[in-house]
Amino acid sequence: MYGFLLAVFVLDGIFLSVVILMQAGKGGGLAAVGGSGGTMADGVMGGRQATTVLTRATWGAGAAFMMLALVLSIMSSRTVVPESVIQVDAPATQSAPAPVLPGLDEPAAAGSEGNPGNEGN
Repeated sequence: MYGFLLAVFVLDGIFLSVVILMQAGKGGGLAAVGGSGGTMADGVMGGRQATTVLTRATWGAGAAFMMLALVLSIMSSRTVVPESVIQVDAPATQSAPAPVLPGLDEPAAAGSEGNPGNEGN
């Protein structure tokens, strides 16, 4: 379903681009190709009728483009479980750090607990 909607979305974008490029701007645009401006009143590309058809096609394709973009964004966001951005996990409690100096992790001798300098006495 997602792939189908994505293909329709791309085709709608291409159609919307073509319809916008066909509209007459200040210089006439691609709409003037069919009959040098407004001389072809009965044709699809001529005069006021071309403006109405192209305007309606632009509005319809634009609305479809926006709706498909919204639906596709909702569908793509549901694949991942939403997670809070501001939620911070508490740091794990750590045991006592390992001693830096060797021999400090063993219990001290009974006679030298307070005075480490009196080893020979």
